[in-house]
Amino acid sequence: QVQLVESGGGVVQAGGSLRLSCAASGRTFSTYVMSWFRQAPGKERVFGATISGSGANTYYADSVKGRFTISRDNAKNTVYLQMNSLKPEDTAVYYCKAVANGNTFWGQGTQVTVSS
Repeated sequence: QVQLVESGGGVVQAGGSLRLSCAASGRTFSTYVMSWFRQAPGKERVFGATISGSGANTYYADSVKGRFTISRDNAKNTVYLQMNSLKPEDTAVYYCKAVANGNTFWGQGTQVTVSS
């Protein structure tokens, strides 16, 4: 069982920045593929970004490419999402996801609200 705890959400004005963190349990964090998803009110949860276990490979949804950066610190069992140039349409609950040993785990989510 992998436990994920997100933090760093909040309210920010359009054009601003936030950094989300997701702390994971487990002794083999460097083998987990980590991702960020988001769910806007009344909409489905959608993919945002993913990063390989070593951190060497990343992939982004078109909607966040060039504005968001996913990274990880395997010594701290933590994955980050740096969000710049935020837009009102980025308002959502942001979820951290881990794929570990073929199993999928989700965090509880953190709210990001971007005001215009």
